[in-house]
Amino acid sequence: MSSISRHRKLAGLTDAGLILACSLEISMLRASMAYILIALLLLLASCAERLQTSYVPPPLPKQPPAPWCARPAEIGAFNIAALKANLMVVALKCNEVSRYNDFVRQYQQTLVRNEETADGYFSRNNKRRWQQSRDNYITNLSNAQSQRATVLGDQFCRLTQSEMDEVLALPGSVDLPGYADSKTQSVPQAMQFRECPPESPKPAPASRRTQR
Repeated sequence: MSSISRHRKLAGLTDAGLILACSLEISMLRASMAYILIALLLLLASCAERLQTSYVPPPLPKQPPAPWCARPAEIGAFNIAALKANLMVVALKCNEVSRYNDFVRQYQQTLVRNEETADGYFSRNNKRRWQQSRDNYITNLSNAQSQRATVLGDQFCRLTQSEMDEVLALPGSVDLPGYADSKTQSVPQAMQFRECPPESPKPAPASRRTQR
């Protein structure tokens, strides 16, 4: 009698019983491996979520100062221009073109007035070449927005798509300037605008004495 047969006899196992025992062990091993695999997948998902939530975007690069001071309304206009340019990049990179078009339609009148105010800044300070100054600003703004998207990489859409949700959910057009002002620390700008000092009041004309 072979040693295997003796062990079977001592354990009281038949061939069918031995096959059943092996099958149970294999099933238990497979279940253990499945639990381990599920645990690893949950751990990886948790790590990925932590990496996303803990990601802190780098600060915006310092932009050159604007050549001329700007009035408060003009600074607000440039903040809206930066927000609009940022949403355009979101539309192109994050497949949000349809919602960007909704944004333009929803705030069309405000955006038109905003562009007129920004144009007034350039025409007031550079009467002969104001259009060239404006075009240079638009080009530099587009470059700043594209560079920011490149720096953020895969995180760009996750960090910026919420802005599209927020801007479309504003109660009305009057809320757009305030929203744009609140995004100056995260939305790139082409230049650093400084506010013009308040204009000194003009002296009242001297009164003429009436001759008798």
